[in-house]
Amino acid sequence: MRLFRFGSDDTETESGKSQTSEVGSISSKSTAATSQLPPFLIKRQTPFEQPVNPIKPPKFDLSFEQEKLYEQLLGYYQDYITKEIPIDDSHNAPTHPITEEELGWLSKECLLRYLRASKWKLDVAIKRLHETIIWRRSFGVVHIPNNTNKNKLITANMVAAENETGKQLIVGYDNDNRPCLYLRNGYQNTSGGLRQVQHLVFMLERVIQFMPPGQDSLALLIDFKAAPSELKLSSKFPSLSTSQQCLHILQSHYPERLGRGLFTNIPLIGQAFFKLVGPFIDPHTRSKTIYDQPFANFVPAEQLDKEFQGLVDFQYVHDIYWPKMNEIAEYKHKVYMENFRRLGSKIGLSEYDLRLEQKED
Repeated sequence: MRLFRFGSDDTETESGKSQTSEVGSISSKSTAATSQLPPFLIKRQTPFEQPVNPIKPPKFDLSFEQEKLYEQLLGYYQDYITKEIPIDDSHNAPTHPITEEELGWLSKECLLRYLRASKWKLDVAIKRLHETIIWRRSFGVVHIPNNTNKNKLITANMVAAENETGKQLIVGYDNDNRPCLYLRNGYQNTSGGLRQVQHLVFMLERVIQFMPPGQDSLALLIDFKAAPSELKLSSKFPSLSTSQQCLHILQSHYPERLGRGLFTNIPLIGQAFFKLVGPFIDPHTRSKTIYDQPFANFVPAEQLDKEFQGLVDFQYVHDIYWPKMNEIAEYKHKVYMENFRRLGSKIGLSEYDLRLEQKED
């Protein structure tokens, strides 16, 4: 099995004494763990399934005008889903009816996210939703029976090799119950290209499935710390073209999904990189990013690694973490779709009701 520490310096010996591992760590002052470790640590190799804080129903707080626009958008798509739509973005592409997965995706929160991202302009929201539905089919996010090329469908098996070093991790929830997706640039194990973009999209879809009832955004925690040299991994920044493609996907097809973006251990070259990509980041996304502040300010200690002043001693073992992460996500999605059918298989249902696990009588 391939084992990588999640930024940990100390391992416990069988005698209970601490010793320095072969994998060192490099931290900025802002997020370095304190020299005095807490009296106990929570050892972990798999994702947390629930947040620390209580689940709360969402508050939509829509004005009369906003409620009216929402009803108009809902009405438009209630008609739209009765028609067949192109299976991809090619010219004269064959058409196929909306699938059950796509119907479940068209939740109340989804429609509201596109309205907010479109500054409450109905025609813009319709256009953006059209583009995303076709993109999800074209890029292999959703499966269209008898039409999707199996070599393009993004699956856990397709992108597993990309995550063998744990360069992207879903671990814990922030103080507002957002699931945390960690991107560790220093643990690059593949060269840039389409498969890296597919990997990011796969993990975005997975972290969305980890969202608890009442939360429809994620926390993105990006750590630029280099991996230990003996691992022979790359800390090279993605190419500008790959970065632009990822930003386009995030901003165009996952609007309002970023609740908080935290960046730490940014090297000098990283600052230059941000200057290059900065013009491609929209102001709304930029307003949600925070640089070099302790992760402990935003994530409960019980679900934060000790590298960032938390109480968790997280160890990434690919053959343990990867199947378990996918198992948890698939179970949560199963609950979502079962609720969708139970509530009438109609669009515009609240994700709170769709994610809420039903208690057995």
